[in-house]
Amino acid sequence: MERIDRRTFIALSAAACVMRTMPRAAVGATKEPASEDLCALSLSEVSKRIHSKMLTSTDLTRTCLDRVKTYNPKLNAYITVMERQALAQATQLDLEAKAGKFRGRLHGIPIGIKDNIDTVGVRTTGASAVFDDRVPTEDAEVTRRLKEAGAVLIGKTNLHEFAMGDTTASTYFGPVRNPWALDHVPAGSSGGSGAAVAGDLCFGALGTDTGGSIRMPAAYCSIVGLKPTVGLVSIRGIIPCVYSLDHCGPMTKTVEDAAIMLNYLAGYDKLDNASVEHPTEDYVESMKQPVSGLRLGIPRPPFFDHLDDETGKAVEEAILLLSKLSKSVDDVYLPSVSSFSWESAGAEPEAYHRKMLIHNSQAYSLQVKRILTGIQSGYNTAADETCSERISDYVQFQSDLQRTRRTIDDSFANFDLVALPTMRIVSRTITEALSREEDPKPLEPEKISNCTAFDIYGIPAISIPCGFSASRLPIGLMIAGPRFSEGRVMALANAYEKATQWHMRKPNLTPDMPVPAITKKA
Repeated sequence: MERIDRRTFIALSAAACVMRTMPRAAVGATKEPASEDLCALSLSEVSKRIHSKMLTSTDLTRTCLDRVKTYNPKLNAYITVMERQALAQATQLDLEAKAGKFRGRLHGIPIGIKDNIDTVGVRTTGASAVFDDRVPTEDAEVTRRLKEAGAVLIGKTNLHEFAMGDTTASTYFGPVRNPWALDHVPAGSSGGSGAAVAGDLCFGALGTDTGGSIRMPAAYCSIVGLKPTVGLVSIRGIIPCVYSLDHCGPMTKTVEDAAIMLNYLAGYDKLDNASVEHPTEDYVESMKQPVSGLRLGIPRPPFFDHLDDETGKAVEEAILLLSKLSKSVDDVYLPSVSSFSWESAGAEPEAYHRKMLIHNSQAYSLQVKRILTGIQSGYNTAADETCSERISDYVQFQSDLQRTRRTIDDSFANFDLVALPTMRIVSRTITEALSREEDPKPLEPEKISNCTAFDIYGIPAISIPCGFSASRLPIGLMIAGPRFSEGRVMALANAYEKATQWHMRKPNLTPDMPVPAITKKA
């Protein structure tokens, strides 16, 4: 790929290595940042530069593509890099900018798209050999909205196969590596999006969230991940995991960046059965509301059970700071979701994968095949009573789910928001994750994440950085609120972000750093 102003790029590369260790605010003040520094800027910062015509989308996109070429072989964050399409988009957007026609704050900015989200003319695989050659004929609604807003789609990010896992280790295209420790998982299923944002391989990305798949990678990669209210963002054109629980949302470097992206993603889609009508909001403005009057609830049981020591310490320190930012902090309870299970919702993934699993079972990874065949066996049994029982369980699941979502706001009568750990433990190694996922013995469910309940509730929840372990592994804090309280949730998250510097830390990636081997246990 031909580079613009190559001589300047080479001359500034050495400075980039030094400047990259500076806080992002200081980097943003640089008049002519080096290539590496451009990639380290936030979405809102590069947006200002594009609108002031200090920077072109073509220069920004080429710089980002150069970084992808250097670091994607180490992180494996992208399955498909859309170089030709991205440069064509950037060229068109620069022509519009030259004419003074800006589409909005995403104009000309490289964004990553999780590879279970349809992109017309570009394969969308779900990170599975089953869909290795699948090329959609139209965009998902969220893809269309990003394009319309002027975002440059730079690539399709890796994920846990069919979004059915929490590590992004089981994927046809190889495990995604955590930018903070290349031998560790970035969580899942949106691990590629998390690694791409944390590794400065894009300025924001789309993730999907069924049981925590936006917020878990956000926590493990030390970025921001927002799961909106169910139905606020369209899921049409997204390969389903469990349709009733699926959400789509932004993954970014800052809370403001998430608000910017949500402004363009939110909106009613009459062709999406899950979509709901909600008045248009400016989430960037809503994010600026005062937080000193907010009553904060801390739902300790069961969300604080079995925390590792470092996570517990970081989260308690975060709560202490939040107590100074808000009006009050009290221990509270949220409704139990213990009656909900994958088995109850199993009819949905079973229906989607049934024919593919029959005709192409060898193309699935061992872990995902075991999940699907386990669900399917209950529906294929010769015992009519067992099959009838499964169907009855699904009907009950839907009834309970809708009742829970209709009444969840009642739980917030005496408090406005809740705060809790996103994950209960720090990231494990890829070797450990693969050994567990490929173990022939039945998997025992793990409760290492606090995220799934909020997919069942269907309420907005955000994960933001709140610290690091002694081994420099990120720790995340989750803030959630009643339905359609995205602005309030982001306001408290933004206040916390402004009062700390966790979001300014960057993983120490270098072009010559070795990639650790993955060794599977015997």
